[in-house]
Amino acid sequence: RFIACPQLARTVRRCLQSGAGPGPGPQPLLLEFAPGPGILTRTLLDAGFRVVALESDSDFLTDLQSLENSLDGQLKVILGDFFRLDPLSKGALKPPAVSSDKLFEALGVEAVPWRADVPLKIFGIVPQQLERNRLWRLLFAMYECSSIYRYGRVELNLFISEKEYTVLTAKPGESKIYQALTVLAQLGYEIELLHKEPWSSFATNLKNGGLAVPKTMQMPNDHLCLVRLTPQQHLFTGGLKPSNASTFIFMVKQSFAKPRSRVTDRLNSWSLDNSDSLLKALEIPKNAAMRNLYPEDYKRLFEALQNSDMFAETLFHDEVLASTKIMN
Repeated sequence: RFIACPQLARTVRRCLQSGAGPGPGPQPLLLEFAPGPGILTRTLLDAGFRVVALESDSDFLTDLQSLENSLDGQLKVILGDFFRLDPLSKGALKPPAVSSDKLFEALGVEAVPWRADVPLKIFGIVPQQLERNRLWRLLFAMYECSSIYRYGRVELNLFISEKEYTVLTAKPGESKIYQALTVLAQLGYEIELLHKEPWSSFATNLKNGGLAVPKTMQMPNDHLCLVRLTPQQHLFTGGLKPSNASTFIFMVKQSFAKPRSRVTDRLNSWSLDNSDSLLKALEIPKNAAMRNLYPEDYKRLFEALQNSDMFAETLFHDEVLASTKIMN
């Protein structure tokens, strides 16, 4: 686990306050996951935030609970792992696994309509182990309005690796960088880079004291990036709905199985006979490669396919079930 060094705390405070709203009024509730020794927690408390700290490591719980007891309700400490929310397991959950329903009940946060204001801000450093899987899992939940997103457009403020930030913000046609994750993230979230910080500004609780910085050859990875991911208010317009979002996700994923393939060929593989007329109506060149389509093109294509009698969602059924199981 990576832990922010003290000199970074003020920068994080400033970045999170930038979206807190105007005026001197009370700051919104902030859920901080994996706070560790509480370096950033104390800075957020000093800034006036009401903080709920979700910590899974017993080595850190005692100090956090002492800090909680010294304050008048401004901090609440809960045993739990943010990335083990709502696992697909039967029976009672064993800590640090936690139910989002019980968590939000403890937070005192009620569900609001999707187009309402952000009901909760979340902050934390995404572990580098299985980082991509963790981002995918959050994306699945957002599109399906499950887990934390049953409560509305929860805002994420995450430290992620520079390489993953590069993927999230890639442009169409950028070889090996523009991916299914790119398309779905850009459609689903408003992505805002708040800050870039060198790896050297972070400590670790690994026994050898090393940072274990992931290496990459194809894209930069010299920083951790503090990124704000706010779900798009008008995501579920037209034919895209939480009930069919998993089909849309796998349509995009299958499109990038062969990103150089032509759009026409991909549509034909889905047993669509009128692909030429469909693409003409959408003003998409039939010779365009899948990797050259903009995120909005994928959404328009999906919505048009939903209205086609020839398109069968069952093409993705097995893949949807398998990947959902893996993500959980």
